[in-house]
Amino acid sequence: MVREALAAFRVVVVSGARQAGKTTLVRQVLGGEGTFVRLDDEASLEAARADPASMVRFGPTPRAFDEVQRAGDPLVRAIKAVVDDDPSPGQFLLDGSADFLTVPTISESLAGRAAFFELWPFTQGEMGGGPDGFVDVAFRAPGVLRTGPASALSPLDYLDRVVSGGFPEAVTLPRSARGTWFTNYVRTVTQRDITELTGARRADQLPKLLRLLAARTASELVVSHVHEDAGLRSRDTTDDYIGFLGMTYLIQVLPAWSRNLTSKVKRHPKVHLCDTGLAAHLVGKRVEALARPTDPARGPLLETFAFNELRRQLAWAGVAAAAHHFRDRDGAEVDIVFEASDGRVVAVEVKASATVERGDFRWLELLRAKVGDDFVHGFVLYCGDRPLAFGDRLSALPLSYVWEAS
Repeated sequence: MVREALAAFRVVVVSGARQAGKTTLVRQVLGGEGTFVRLDDEASLEAARADPASMVRFGPTPRAFDEVQRAGDPLVRAIKAVVDDDPSPGQFLLDGSADFLTVPTISESLAGRAAFFELWPFTQGEMGGGPDGFVDVAFRAPGVLRTGPASALSPLDYLDRVVSGGFPEAVTLPRSARGTWFTNYVRTVTQRDITELTGARRADQLPKLLRLLAARTASELVVSHVHEDAGLRSRDTTDDYIGFLGMTYLIQVLPAWSRNLTSKVKRHPKVHLCDTGLAAHLVGKRVEALARPTDPARGPLLETFAFNELRRQLAWAGVAAAAHHFRDRDGAEVDIVFEASDGRVVAVEVKASATVERGDFRWLELLRAKVGDDFVHGFVLYCGDRPLAFGDRLSALPLSYVWEAS
């Protein structure tokens, strides 16, 4: 996708979580050609800040700038000047550990000149060679999923994947070292990246805020409640700092969904940590604790795990769809609602149990009745091993189908 975009656009921007593999991806795309500049290198960074106009014209194209947000607006404006003078595609490949469009130190969006991609920690399919095709199949031919094979994964297998997460380096570490990696990761992003980009005055409070959000993963984001627990000076500071955590891909916000189905719909978004390995570390959970059916973190972490897998598939799915959650004031809720650009809907509930029953479909049935013919299918993803049909356009599937479906 990135190579295809370089053939069509003057600039390609790859943003994503630190340590998600952006630099590796950029080097692979370049294949030893072009020019590669690491702005994590202080000498290169100083040169880019001192004379951006010369820096962006040096070397053969594509010219790649790694961690471009560190050089800020002057470098981006210099890039804009070059591509405005020469509209040829494939001139610049930029990557950064912050959302390019929300970084306070970058005002130039490169609108009309750039293609944008987001890179997240690995999916289970990327790590295991799976097709990662659930979203496409769910919209195209959901019925075939009912006749799929039994899953080879046990509930403990799923929990092990939850606490491992998807950061390429973290998943290869022994369990004893993984906690240290996550601790250092949070420190680097909050104390260096966010401070450098925003000038946050109380950056030492960001790890605490992130832990509070980890404890709320897969829950509605009520900022007033978070503010009370965080102890930050003002509500505006809390709002800003939550935004900074999103800017650096530590959290994702899932908006509420509605077609004005009911006047009782609640509008709070949900918050999800970008990686369940990181979330489990922040709330102090290992597999042994999550294996207890009564552990309160088990369900939310599994829901976040499923959401992260599914949300990332939208980047390459053939269907153009957006992800939301649904909840009304009467307590009806659906974990994930995918709405295609043509109005069709696929809905997903996530259950931590290895069994499933009719009652687990009550909110999917409500949504089916409200949406009517646009309701393609509703799924309960669970930790059992068999696909099960539960009537008209309703199915229970092993969670592993998310990355095994093709």
